[in-house]
Amino acid sequence: MAEYPASIFGTEKVNCSFDFKIGACLHGDRCSWLHHKPTFSQTIALLNIYCNPQNASQSADGLRCAVSDVEMQEHYDEFFEEVFIELGEKYGEVEEMNVCDNLGDHLVGNVYFKLPREEDAEKAVIDLNNRWFNGQPIHAELSPVTDFRGACCRQYEMGECTRGGFCNFMHLKPISRELRRELCGQRRKKLSHTGRR
Repeated sequence: MAEYPASIFGTEKVNCSFDFKIGACLHGDRCSWLHHKPTFSQTIALLNIYCNPQNASQSADGLRCAVSDVEMQEHYDEFFEEVFIELGEKYGEVEEMNVCDNLGDHLVGNVYFKLPREEDAEKAVIDLNNRWFNGQPIHAELSPVTDFRGACCRQYEMGECTRGGFCNFMHLKPISRELRRELCGQRRKKLSHTGRR
């Protein structure tokens, strides 16, 4: 009943679908919709932690320094492996980890990872907010994202996104096949040692 008068007079704010779906909003605090920070979640967002060398490869005189695709992939794989292994060792098995390759301020360099238990995620957020990475303080928060399929840009996955890095949906950066095999092998080995299947 209250929804009808609110829609007429515009007095009731509605939840921001972008904030709910991808855990970030282009408009941030200026958004006219409601943003709810979850009090419990299995998913954690590490904001602006990954620095893509292709985006940051500008010299002091304004010229772009060339970073090859091979160097770029090696740099990214090293970052991913370091973060994935450390998170797993400190906070429990990482079920899923995704890194945004977007350029918009609300998504650039964001890393999302999902733990099996909400209690572990809460502990991780508290601990990570007291740490630094690459000379920068880490800003970690619980994220409402539960299903990354709904948060990702389907057009980007098909190579057809016309918005490029400024798309409002996640453009997830893939790791190399070699690293995927290595991490999967480590996980299988760990599970066989603990007796889990």
